[in-house]
Amino acid sequence: MQPNFRPPVPRPVTISGPAGAIEGRVEEPAPVEPPGICGVVCHPHPLYGGTMQNKVVHTLARAMQELGAPTLRFNFRGVGGSDGHYDGGVGELEDALAACDWARSQWDCGALWLAGFSFGSAVALQAAATVRPAMLVTVAPPVGRIIVAPVERPPCPWLVVQGDHDELVDADEVRSWSDGFSPPPHLEILAGAEHFFHGRLVELRSIVRSFLSADGGRSA
Repeated sequence: MQPNFRPPVPRPVTISGPAGAIEGRVEEPAPVEPPGICGVVCHPHPLYGGTMQNKVVHTLARAMQELGAPTLRFNFRGVGGSDGHYDGGVGELEDALAACDWARSQWDCGALWLAGFSFGSAVALQAAATVRPAMLVTVAPPVGRIIVAPVERPPCPWLVVQGDHDELVDADEVRSWSDGFSPPPHLEILAGAEHFFHGRLVELRSIVRSFLSADGGRSA
């Protein structure tokens, strides 16, 4: 973590996306210099109240900011001020790719950290095949619900975080699914944590920050 870290003030941005305007929030930790790396975070399911303001999404972005990376949170199409309508994950993948392209251009960063929560983790995992992030973080990936088909294993370091009291995603299924990759992602099972990590967000942030800082995450 940067010494004397102060959470940056969110700044609204509008990104040109495939379905129209994408509403986003940028947070840039001081000092504002070419950072070399930036972060993008994808939010949970649009049809069930998921937005870029979700607390887990905030937590993932904050972990990146504490390591000096500017971040972009954004609303998928049809959410908040973003144009368009829910598209079953297909259009949302296009939104994520547009958001990553914007972030790389905005900060002229050679590498990108990509993260997602629940539905957003499924989108981030799919986007990784195109985006080629330096590091990938998927929290509560909806295995057996949205992730039902084989997925290409991203070549980058990859963290999966899952609560074992998750009422929506089965932790044992996530463990089996993770073990099916070669090499498997780094899996962290949080005992007693449920889907939204109530009361566990500080711990979640620490896990993500430790993973991202393991080797600096700056390899493209």
